Amino acid sequence: MKRKSERRQSWATAPPCSRRGSSTSPSLKKSRSSTSQELYGLDQQDDLYLDITDRLCFAILYSRPKSSSSIHYFSIDNELEYESFYADFGPLNLAMVYRYCCKINKKLKTVTMIRKKIIHFTGSDQRKQANAAFLVGCYMVIYLGRTPEEAYRILIFGDTSYIPFRDAAYGSCSFYITLLDCFHAVKKAMLYGFLNFSSFNINEYEYYEYNQVGYHQHSPESYITYFKSHNVTTIIRLNKRMYDAKRFTNAGFDHYDLFFADGSTPTEAIVKEFLDICENAEGAIAVHCKAGLGRTGTLIACYMMKHYRMTAAETIAWVRICRPGSVIGPQQQFLVMKQASLWLEGDYFRQKLRNQENGKHKTAVSKLLLAVDDISINGAENEDKQEPELYSDDDEINGVTQGDRLRAVKSRRQSKSNAVPLTVILQSSVQSCKTSEPNISGSAGITKRTTRSASRKSSLKSPAISRTKTVLR
Repeated sequence: MKRKSERRQSWATAPPCSRRGSSTSPSLKKSRSSTSQELYGLDQQDDLYLDITDRLCFAILYSRPKSSSSIHYFSIDNELEYESFYADFGPLNLAMVYRYCCKINKKLKTVTMIRKKIIHFTGSDQRKQANAAFLVGCYMVIYLGRTPEEAYRILIFGDTSYIPFRDAAYGSCSFYITLLDCFHAVKKAMLYGFLNFSSFNINEYEYYEYNQVGYHQHSPESYITYFKSHNVTTIIRLNKRMYDAKRFTNAGFDHYDLFFADGSTPTEAIVKEFLDICENAEGAIAVHCKAGLGRTGTLIACYMMKHYRMTAAETIAWVRICRPGSVIGPQQQFLVMKQASLWLEGDYFRQKLRNQENGKHKTAVSKLLLAVDDISINGAENEDKQEPELYSDDDEINGVTQGDRLRAVKSRRQSKSNAVPLTVILQSSVQSCKTSEPNISGSAGITKRTTRSASRKSSLKSPAISRTKTVLR
């Protein structure tokens, strides 16, 4: 029998995907409704090495390895960590994906490592295994041009499996998103121009993601400068009234109220009104509720399903990558049920725009679907009317809503942390990557969707993301 060190050296010439030892535990078929006991019951105690390229490898190891003259081991398990609300553990956010990709590219280009095998390893914690595999898969999709299926197939070699991601709700979970869902989300984000690391401002992203630097009770006036500098023209409030909308409308913004209860799902009328507002907005749209997670993420996911034909699981995955903790509890099943109808509405919408551009219809399209009532909440009509109280957040236990709890958890967690922010930890790595990152958006030549108001003024060549950008904060 070879010694462990000798086996490590001979591994470099092993087949593209190789497994150390044999697994005696059968693979477990996972579903979106699998119980947490079943998912955490997976037991794989054999070291696993998976070749990503001829120089890059992903490994699951149950003892800490040592680098050698021909192999460089590294781990991000304690460097890029998910900050949970309750039992949620991933996926890692967009900034961490960016930092990981920069780290890999830097290691592959470093002169002292040019002849070394680069092995990203993770340990026995199944949550960290899933997040490490997520990062590796994202790198394959973004930088190596692999399809989501190809990336996923490499990671599940043999009987390898990973626990799926759950929501940020307190208690049990009945809906999960998989690594494959996440890879599809990233691929489509590149395709439609949501994701472009060449122009990604990681410092701004992390600054606004880090709650310790902020304060929850700012006045509307505090946001006006930021909104105007980011082309925000429309604000949609989903929670109970906590400020006077006139403070925004007087500054030139369009403001709409679409109330529905914290933690619940929106009505058909609210979904239609939200989509109609987004499709007619002249600039970017700021959407908010109390915590900016459940209600906000759910309606934005509806927009993405309609206009980009993403599946419910893909939209949930992408929104959580951008804004961890988004879409909670029954909102997940709601999106699954809405998927088919939103796809049909989107097909109809795009056909109307094509007909309009081809000159078949001289009159602008005022509504997307037949028999849709005019339910718009126009600022002029309601300017002097008392805003309706469709529900009361005070109906929740002790007057504390789900949004209050989630916001408090995040603030308390970050205020207790003594760790140096990632902005400082990896600053040198990011700066070196920024000067050499190629354009990997993958969106060149792709026709973008435009808003109805924009279609009256320009062709479909207008980039969609600049006109329908949603603010998830």
